[in-house]
Amino acid sequence: MAKESKIQGQKPDSKKSKDRKRRKRKVIIVVIELLFLLGVLIWVWVNSKMDKLNTDVTFRGQDVRVELPKETQDVLGEYTTIALFGLDNRDEGSYESGNSDVIMVARIDKGTKEVRLVSVYRDTFLKMADLDNPNAYSKANAAYAKGGPKQAVRMLNTNLDLDIQEYVSFDFSAVAEAVDILGGVEIEVNGAEVDHLNNYCIETSKVTGKDYSPLPGAGTYNLNGVQAVSYGRIRYTAGDDFKRTERQRLVVEKMVEKALASDMGTINELIDAVFPKIKTSLDKGQIVSLATDAFNYKLGENAGFPFDIGSAVVDIAYQRSRQDCVIPADLASNVKELHDFLFGTDSYQVTDSVQGISDEIEYRTGVHAKSKE
Repeated sequence: MAKESKIQGQKPDSKKSKDRKRRKRKVIIVVIELLFLLGVLIWVWVNSKMDKLNTDVTFRGQDVRVELPKETQDVLGEYTTIALFGLDNRDEGSYESGNSDVIMVARIDKGTKEVRLVSVYRDTFLKMADLDNPNAYSKANAAYAKGGPKQAVRMLNTNLDLDIQEYVSFDFSAVAEAVDILGGVEIEVNGAEVDHLNNYCIETSKVTGKDYSPLPGAGTYNLNGVQAVSYGRIRYTAGDDFKRTERQRLVVEKMVEKALASDMGTINELIDAVFPKIKTSLDKGQIVSLATDAFNYKLGENAGFPFDIGSAVVDIAYQRSRQDCVIPADLASNVKELHDFLFGTDSYQVTDSVQGISDEIEYRTGVHAKSKE
């Protein structure tokens, strides 16, 4: 009887244990359902944002690639490389042509998430990678004007031994809108820049439909959208286009700093306002993949290309005229330095194709590498 009583005494505990297990299973199921629902909501939100993008469905990476050695492809495969084009277009929403006054190569280290930016000077004398005119050489910004993003990306790959397969294009309005939403960018403006900035603001304001106040003189200011865009357009000071690309990269750096420190409300407003003002070959999946690590990105060093330069008045394609151009001195040595800077190589050897382009530029312009001089 005592044994039976002991067994019967265990039944309540066993029932409680089963109830606890049952409640635990219910909690797990509810959590799974909530996570699933959250995932669905995030997916719906992301898709609603992606639908605001002007996605270039005609752009295919294989159409702009060039032949590279396997060892080079292996190194480049460790990074995400995207071409950025800022268009000097007076018609908003036009991304198929126009001089690309901003030409940047953005390189993202897949492991460390470090981002490096290189500006290609718009007046750099390069091969145009024009399929209809293989011998065309002109200023770098003419490639986009002649053949849109396809030719512009192919031009970068052809001259720089790169494997860029994606691009993002934007105009004045997109940058001005983004800066305003972020609350402006703090930049020091010197005396030589103030007058030019104020002058550019007049046109930038008309193009974007945004207001501004003229700067009273040199100093550190929190520039609004119109002022920041105008600051990035200044080229008539010491340093000309080289200094201008520095200003452009500084504006980008300040915008990234502000964006990374922003709350989700600001990010949401930024997406709603800016996405319709850019065009890109990136699809939804690629953007989501990049956005997943957005707050882990860190800006590294930036530079202008070419590193070593000369200048010459030469015949340029498409305009049938002779113009003053920035000449790589020489292209081959500059491309080697570019790969060392972007991809950490120390003994990069340019392809025969780039060496041939380098020799042709030297022949047409008479500008040699410093080592030859």
